[in-house]
Amino acid sequence: MRVYICADIEGVAGVVTSQQGQPGNPEYERARRLMTEEVNAAIEGALAGGADYILVNDSHGPMVNIIPEMLHPAAELILGRPKKFNMAAGLDESFDLLFFTGHHASAAQYGVLAHTTNGFAFRTIKLNGQIVGEPGFYGAYAGELGVPVALISGDDQTKQENRPFFPEAEFATVKTALGNRAARQISVQNARAMIRDLAKKAVERKNELKVWKPFTGRIHAEFIMNSPLLADQMAIIPCAKRTDATTINFDCANVAEAVGWMGVLSGLAANVK
Repeated sequence: MRVYICADIEGVAGVVTSQQGQPGNPEYERARRLMTEEVNAAIEGALAGGADYILVNDSHGPMVNIIPEMLHPAAELILGRPKKFNMAAGLDESFDLLFFTGHHASAAQYGVLAHTTNGFAFRTIKLNGQIVGEPGFYGAYAGELGVPVALISGDDQTKQENRPFFPEAEFATVKTALGNRAARQISVQNARAMIRDLAKKAVERKNELKVWKPFTGRIHAEFIMNSPLLADQMAIIPCAKRTDATTINFDCANVAEAVGWMGVLSGLAANVK
């Protein structure tokens, strides 16, 4: 039983401010420890449920947040960026289940630190007209590989947004959004216990989980940028189609290709001052 964990930080219990996700301050150092411990809880639960191989992909910001010496020794770890397929680097058809830990709602939703992949670049991402956040975007990619989403942890808005996509998945709701930078949360100890228990249950329920593959044929990927200036930069790509001041479109063969274009746009956004 092979489990892939896509680990983010904004949905972790105890994290509510942007400073907690940015290296260089004491609050970040606390948050990355909290993140690592929630990932450990998911690993422990997966092992208890019968997993025999676990790969963790650090998927937040610089992607060097998880503290390697604190990570459960049963798991392998992907650190750093840029990397092909970004938050799904290393995911392939050999995996049986996909977990999203510490995740958040999309920029189109109300939620704690809600954004979509690159908060500076994107206001909204749509696949064939469907708004998707990070679990939806990468969960659709996993669906093309035949890998079901089994567990998502984060705030209540993360659950509300993603439950329609993954109705059989386990959801660990560790906090309730009171605003973009405020939440009512359960204790970090109870959050980890919940994640551990639901990870075990998810692995044990493997045969009940369905692969989410909502799209057939070509994919219309729509990236609504945060400003016209950003769209100006993206419109230089020859195959990009700009439909208004902030919207860049691509006709993609599949979700994997859309993930690739998202990475290109995110990288180009770094050049906009």
